[in-house]
Amino acid sequence: MHKTGIAIVGVGLAATPHALALNDLRDQVEVVSVVGRSRERLEPFAHQYGFPLGESYEGVLEDPRVDVVLILTPPHTHLDLVLRAAAARKHVLLEKPLDISISRAELLVQACRDAGVRLGVVFQNRFRPAVQRLASLVHCGALGPLAYAGLDLRWWRPQPYYDEPGRGTYARDGGGVLMTQAIHSLDPLMWLAGDVSSVTGITATTLLHSMEAEDFASAALRFESGASGYVLATTAAFPGFPERIEVAGKNGTAVLEGSALRVVFQDGRTDEFRDPSSSGFSAKPMDFSHTAHRELIKDFCAAIREDRAPSIVGEDALRVQRLIERITLGHGGTS
Repeated sequence: MHKTGIAIVGVGLAATPHALALNDLRDQVEVVSVVGRSRERLEPFAHQYGFPLGESYEGVLEDPRVDVVLILTPPHTHLDLVLRAAAARKHVLLEKPLDISISRAELLVQACRDAGVRLGVVFQNRFRPAVQRLASLVHCGALGPLAYAGLDLRWWRPQPYYDEPGRGTYARDGGGVLMTQAIHSLDPLMWLAGDVSSVTGITATTLLHSMEAEDFASAALRFESGASGYVLATTAAFPGFPERIEVAGKNGTAVLEGSALRVVFQDGRTDEFRDPSSSGFSAKPMDFSHTAHRELIKDFCAAIREDRAPSIVGEDALRVQRLIERITLGHGGTS
């Protein structure tokens, strides 16, 4: 098997699970280089994981060994980096969100489409075994037509987390809890329940944090299927609790709480399943397994070899960001 050549761009908070995942996949991928702005961060990161240091992003784009650029930089940098990668005919695997606004995100997705390169997005929760088990039940019709679907994400981040320059600002992150934390759970919610036709939402910054964007959001949803829905998302719930997705259908109700799935059917059957993953819901945001990242990267590289779309594409991320924008605005019909 030809190994997929990958260059890592950025070594911030999100880089660790990717590095662990890439080392697990050494039989399938080769990390060609690691580049970023801070040499002080790059050198220890590259040494720890055994990756070669690169000189610059320009060098990555000119390197014929690089098939994929894995972009892990802050959201406001994504558009420029992706436009340059697409022009160089490099496939892109991009950390969420796509960028800080819908208009920039749409440009990014269109650039990859026009260049004929694959664009994948790091929504790793879809690859968690419990999420996949729940999705199989919903998509095969085992729960029957859906009555409602909801997300309850009550996480905790202490103030020092938001004291990092740019974090929780619109200019760098594009928002707060919705764009940075809840986005990972909104993606599987929409994967399960479909597109949203109408939204009534509120957002706020609570007295627990000093930050520009929201640390609390709540919304009532109407899905295009006719099912109802809800979202509650916050990083002000000390000490942090596993996120909960609940889906009720004509035949039964499924509750996914963290990595534990319980399904109760109206005919008396039950189904219980637990996987070892977690989601960083407490003051340690990277306290979770890298196995879902590994499966996501594996799928993306396979998509390139097989000349197919990856499981999660740019249009999926656009759907989620459009929902986030509508919750932030407080209302919205189909977009």
